[in-house]
Amino acid sequence: MRAMLAAALLAGTALAGTSTAALAQDKVLRATMHADVRTLDPMWTTQVIASIHGNMIYDRLFASDEKLEPQPQMVDRWTVSEDRKVYTLTLRDGLRFHDGTPVTTRDVIASMKRWGVRDVAGKSLFAFTEDLVAKDDKTFEWRLKEPYGLVIDTLAKPTSSLPAVMREKEALTDPFQQVQEAIGSGPFVFKRDEWSPGSKTVYTKFQDYVPRQEAASGHAGGKVAKVDRVEFVWLPDPQTQQSALVAGEIDFLEAPQVDFLPILEATPGVKLFGHPASGSMGIIQLNHLHPPFNNVKARQAMFHILHMPDFLNTFIPDKKLQRLCYSYFGCDTPMETEAGSEVYKAPPDYRKAEQLFKEAGYKGEPITILHATDHWYINPANLVMIQQLRKAGFLKLDVQAMDWGSVVSRRTKKEPPAQGGWNIFITGTSIVGSANPMTNVSIGMGCEKAWFGWPCDAGFEDLRRKWATAPDIGKRREIAVELSKLAYEKVPFVSFAQWNNPSAYRSDRLSGVLQTPSLPPMWNIEKK
Repeated sequence: MRAMLAAALLAGTALAGTSTAALAQDKVLRATMHADVRTLDPMWTTQVIASIHGNMIYDRLFASDEKLEPQPQMVDRWTVSEDRKVYTLTLRDGLRFHDGTPVTTRDVIASMKRWGVRDVAGKSLFAFTEDLVAKDDKTFEWRLKEPYGLVIDTLAKPTSSLPAVMREKEALTDPFQQVQEAIGSGPFVFKRDEWSPGSKTVYTKFQDYVPRQEAASGHAGGKVAKVDRVEFVWLPDPQTQQSALVAGEIDFLEAPQVDFLPILEATPGVKLFGHPASGSMGIIQLNHLHPPFNNVKARQAMFHILHMPDFLNTFIPDKKLQRLCYSYFGCDTPMETEAGSEVYKAPPDYRKAEQLFKEAGYKGEPITILHATDHWYINPANLVMIQQLRKAGFLKLDVQAMDWGSVVSRRTKKEPPAQGGWNIFITGTSIVGSANPMTNVSIGMGCEKAWFGWPCDAGFEDLRRKWATAPDIGKRREIAVELSKLAYEKVPFVSFAQWNNPSAYRSDRLSGVLQTPSLPPMWNIEKK
């Protein structure tokens, strides 16, 4: 009965406003992602759904294949000078924006410079960059001040925010203002006239897109759009999402709630899948600008209050999907290390936590928590954190419930909590994005250049730079141990869990679904 009600609800919401002509098409792919598309600018925010949207309509210079190895995408050929300070890159033929204009190096350079202001990994790359210089409309030089071995890896990173190539006119937009025109050169065209935030986002096949000749692999290779139309149908209720997939009202469900996985596994025609390197890391982000967490002792005190297993057992009860991981760089990654984590692994010690908060100057002021109530794991994770903080007994909490979109907006504010700012919010990221100290968004401590929370420590940044210029992976692993110890001392953020969450799709309707560690691509998928 509940499933029938959910299906009826879907018929009255998700499909409302869909034209008869659209419904009649046999090549319409309907997907429900983990969040609704509210922001069109994949550089402006690290919100994953904005990157999924960007992945649909924009192309990029390099991309990661299914083995997480960087491959040329918009680039046809490239060379590196003997001193490793000049990368010469030539664009491939046939690149056009959705308005019909050709993609030129002017567009590329403006896009990369805008991205380099916003993205943590981009900022690191541009710290080594002297200039980007166009040689002609198809060839440009990326000139470095000194050798940096992560140029191509950074440009191919599979996580948010995307180094997307925009038209020059949009790329010249202030990096701290959102781009309003979503016109890319990727395999799908954004249909702004059909965009209905809170309901549906529509994309159509870009007929003039010229895919690479290689087979599709991860985010690399030939991006062949094999459906005419993709609809991201937003269904906020997990039960409705699951029922819609079972009923065949949607074809693809990116993040089914774990409680429903046994039902989906038992449903004929539904397949669960995940990339071997996929996984997520939960993040408790602390604001380093304002008391009490501007004092390192208050941040260190959190390790004596928080208990990781409680988080996992609450929203990932399936032991097969859990990973009790205390590595800032994720577990099962090349840089995995739990060095310095002894204090976090130990049982909670509220007396020690209270002592540290007092030493930090805490006198019972409200701690403002931004609580997203509409996100499948952020909401329960918040509830666990709040319970653990209250159990400590000496903290005064100001819990402000809101939707995730409001959290995304408010977390940008640097004002004190009493003036619209914040002290704590919970988010998450991919393990593959966290595995690299330079692409790990939350771990950077670059002060004003750091991610929300604005951690600031020159010594930590020097060590990250040392990691980036290390001559081999062995040396990088040694430095990763030093970084881990320093991270547990300085506490840029607190990780609360690592888990795997498979996606699901109708295997009786779809074929060619690609396994990627992040940002599910809609190209290469055929509708049976």
